[in-house]
Amino acid sequence: MSGQAHEDRGQGGTMSGGASANTGTTGLVVIDKEAGWTSHDVVARCRRIFGQRRVGHAGTLDPDATGVLLVGLGRATRLMRFLTALPKTYVAEIVLGTATSTLDASGEVVGEWDMSGVTDGEVRAAAAALTGAIEQVPPMVSAVKIGGRRLHELARQGIEVDRPPRKVSVYRFDVEPVPERPGVYRAEVECSSGTYIRVLADDIGTALGGGAHIGLLRRTRIGSFGEGDMRPLDHLTLDAVLTPAQAMRDLALVSVEPEIAGLIGRGLALDRVPVGAVGDGPWAMVDRHGSLLAVYEATGTDRIKPAVVVAGS
Repeated sequence: MSGQAHEDRGQGGTMSGGASANTGTTGLVVIDKEAGWTSHDVVARCRRIFGQRRVGHAGTLDPDATGVLLVGLGRATRLMRFLTALPKTYVAEIVLGTATSTLDASGEVVGEWDMSGVTDGEVRAAAAALTGAIEQVPPMVSAVKIGGRRLHELARQGIEVDRPPRKVSVYRFDVEPVPERPGVYRAEVECSSGTYIRVLADDIGTALGGGAHIGLLRRTRIGSFGEGDMRPLDHLTLDAVLTPAQAMRDLALVSVEPEIAGLIGRGLALDRVPVGAVGDGPWAMVDRHGSLLAVYEATGTDRIKPAVVVAGS
């Protein structure tokens, strides 16, 4: 299974989170994805639930994986890339002694080892060695594109291609043995977007002289959006929809005066960072009522430019 983040790019901007006969609902929903659903299945269901054709998600979860899936509705789909970039947290089971074709429990067994002699300390040391800034080779069963083709499409045709390693960051990688299940470890991983949890498990198995795969995988957090924010897909209603401003709560929020709001609504660059802005951006610009106007980014000069304008769109 993968912890890989993926962006479905939509069209449009923001609004209120209400519904209309013409545009459907706009905003963000935090879904607890069930096992057996693809991320695209969830998107299709949300189109029907909210009467909205523009729907996109931030951070793919494989069918067997569960947990936090952020889904943008309507013009808010344009904001998904800022959510895709947020750090993520997963809990998983790492099963030592068996390698599979997909690096998770859904694949065919491709190797078996007796790893009963591996100690808990050795497993923790292997996890520690994979903490920090590392390079990962994406698995063939993934949504990464090589030569214009997604790897999982090539894998289904029995084609394997070279994949350049990608730099990712693992901020925390804790492992503990699962009682009564020798060779199985519960892992909790905090990582950057683009990190494959199943590759971490495979790397641990290799480092310990054998193989391993992911049993269960659950994403528990994307940025500040955690399990307390989630709704099951079958229990989604309009009151679950967050406004675009709420969707951007992990960015630095800047409240601007009407004069500046007018410039932002026209999509103009600003000569300076508005008073109250902190950090290096991106910044979520809101009006005095708290409605999102745009997201601005730094330019390397005193000027800042709009990345996504939602006011009036």
